[in-house]
Amino acid sequence: MSTAKRHHTVPQFYLRGFAAGEQVTTVALPGDRRFTQSVRKAGSETNFYTIPNAVDGPDVFEKSLSEIEGEAARIFELVEGGVWPLSEEDRGTLAFFIALQVARGPDQRRNMEHIAAQMTRLEIGHGGREGVKGWAKRKRGVDITDELAEALWEQATQPGGPPIRVTAYAHIQQMLELATELLKYTSGRPWTLIRFDRRSLITSDTPVSLVAHADHDPSYGVGFMTAWGITFPLTRKLGLLMSDPSVWEGAVAVERVRAGEFDRAEDGTTKMEKFFNIHTATGASQWLYHHPDDEKFVPAELPEPTPVTIRMSGGEEQFSGAPTFAPRGATAKRARP
Repeated sequence: MSTAKRHHTVPQFYLRGFAAGEQVTTVALPGDRRFTQSVRKAGSETNFYTIPNAVDGPDVFEKSLSEIEGEAARIFELVEGGVWPLSEEDRGTLAFFIALQVARGPDQRRNMEHIAAQMTRLEIGHGGREGVKGWAKRKRGVDITDELAEALWEQATQPGGPPIRVTAYAHIQQMLELATELLKYTSGRPWTLIRFDRRSLITSDTPVSLVAHADHDPSYGVGFMTAWGITFPLTRKLGLLMSDPSVWEGAVAVERVRAGEFDRAEDGTTKMEKFFNIHTATGASQWLYHHPDDEKFVPAELPEPTPVTIRMSGGEEQFSGAPTFAPRGATAKRARP
């Protein structure tokens, strides 16, 4: 059997909901570059999920994703055909697919690399120049030369930390764990299906967007637990709003919410179209996608690209080369800046 090399981080079937035939318009944030390309090429990277030496082939996970996407595509067809609310089983499948979209993209792998680089920078920086050899022995089990230790110090303590690359296998492990954790937040909210007629929706490389509460402090981030709502454009004419679950807290069992008992549908308005499209644009990492006829629905003001969407709080510490903390048995003393 042939090995799939083009791996889609945004499913092809999903992008077809925003395409004219097999063509979708792509906008590179902040919007200066716009072009139309095939659905096959959009939202894809070569060998992104490749696992070398896997027993069932290096593209085994890409094929597993295709099976999940096949089930999701079936549910999309039901919704487009007028089925709403969904059965509890189909609702759960769609909720997992949405959670998986949060975790499967390049932005999540870059997030993992960013956090790993920052943690390594802190470990080496606080250990001081003289502690680099010990760090290499503890963490990697290797003895390194003075020259290599100095090079590692310079590389690790530079802004952004050392260049770290996360493997596809490590990303896949994290992806499945994260999607499973997020499932309770996508399935445990009341769902509203918004049907648009004259207005249209756009989507992005990170199509699941969080909506903050009206009184949210913008200096703090928004998480799946604390968000007022979650938007997910299903197609250019269908939007899914997963709204505030706290309205049912203490009054309704979460099992009833997950069963879809409180799901409903409503007609789309201009206000709701703008609500969806603004959140989609602001939540995107690098790319927006839309139907070639829907350029007028792209927000006029677009954000700068955000390749890394999760950052550690606070500014980057500066290191003098002296250890921040004294060795065990000595009096702990913070090094002077």
